[in-house]
Amino acid sequence: MPIFSHDRRVLALALAGGAPAVVLALLYLRTATWPAAATIAAGIAVAAIWIAGAVLARRHVARPLQTVSNLLAALREGDFSIRARTSGGADPLEHVMFEINTLADTLRGQRLGAQEATALLHAVMAEIDVAIFAFDGQRRLVLVNRYGSRLLGLADADLIGRSAEALGLQSALQTPATLQDLSFAGGAGRWEVRRTRFFQGGSPHDLLALSDLSQPLREQEREAWRRLIRVIGHELNNSLAPIKSIAGSLESLLGREPLPADWRDDMTHGLGIIASRSDALGRFTSAYARLARLPPPSRVPTELGPLVRRVAPLDPRRPVALVEGPPVVVEADADQLEQLLINVTRNAVDAALETGGDVSLGWTLQDDWVEVRVEDEGPGLPSTGNLFVPFFTTKPGGSGIGLALSRQIAEGHGGTLTLENRGDRRGTRAILRLPRGGTHRDDPFHAAAS
Repeated sequence: MPIFSHDRRVLALALAGGAPAVVLALLYLRTATWPAAATIAAGIAVAAIWIAGAVLARRHVARPLQTVSNLLAALREGDFSIRARTSGGADPLEHVMFEINTLADTLRGQRLGAQEATALLHAVMAEIDVAIFAFDGQRRLVLVNRYGSRLLGLADADLIGRSAEALGLQSALQTPATLQDLSFAGGAGRWEVRRTRFFQGGSPHDLLALSDLSQPLREQEREAWRRLIRVIGHELNNSLAPIKSIAGSLESLLGREPLPADWRDDMTHGLGIIASRSDALGRFTSAYARLARLPPPSRVPTELGPLVRRVAPLDPRRPVALVEGPPVVVEADADQLEQLLINVTRNAVDAALETGGDVSLGWTLQDDWVEVRVEDEGPGLPSTGNLFVPFFTTKPGGSGIGLALSRQIAEGHGGTLTLENRGDRRGTRAILRLPRGGTHRDDPFHAAAS
């Protein structure tokens, strides 16, 4: 302990404070006419009281500081059960003890909250069907969840400390987010790979998450096939059922002896119906082929204004009001985009003809996006659930591919196409959102899936 420690300085100050009085007392005893023994005894008593008072002052100062030191050491060690005894006084020492007790309560609550959050995090990591890996700066594994261990086919103890290259995860750590076809001991398929950088102990770490997309993709594929087969089967039955019925009736007609007088008229009428349904079936298959053969867009800088102005007057059945927007350039295939706007505008005119309402076509800018809006005052949409289902239509003689083809064109340009009922009045609003020229936002997952 240094010679000038705090408690020794307190002792020295106490001795220095009492020294003048002791000196005066000794001088007085020296001049007193007391017996020598009494004078010496009185001098020893004065000195003893002086020293004892200084020692008590040192102890009175040092003991609270030792208590505070013990409490802070307990907090540092994580022991929040020790509390300082207080009497509710208003002196500074009471305030110090009260604040230490409050600090202990706060730290205890924070530790319990952190422990509960950590336990919840571990429980979630253990139960989710996503492989979680954490690598240090040298790309050695420091953390893995249960699904990740099962995927790699090894226990946690055998995985911790291994390099990403040895675990077959080196390629997954190369890109922040992508879709990759990966194969492991516990499974193979298409995986959504996400990588995040975080810091622990001041050093960078990489968090890698692998989500198996094979099962969801297969489910979506099966659902798409079921929906397609259901629609195609419905359309085929609509055409084949009357063909079969009329062919049977004509066969029965030809088998009569003698033939009826009007058998030629019946034959002509029946064959006409068969030809009509065959033509409808041919148009259906042609529409399907058209939807399936849509080529990728050849995107070039295209001025949107002239394209919209060209589409607005194309439908002669009803005038379409043009709502001009600011000049804007989009990266687009002009032919495909024009076909999209023609499809949507024709649908709006069809709806407006039912009610005698108006139709408008225009565009606006929204940050990095341009919105093309087609609004009508038709009867509105009873339901939006099947609007973009291929071959679904509510119009007599409709093919049911217009909106499906239009949305496919919009998504091919990195945009979206939505239909909604107007809130300000009766009618429907179609909104096409496209990225402005030079600001296309690539989606690695969509690109990889394509």
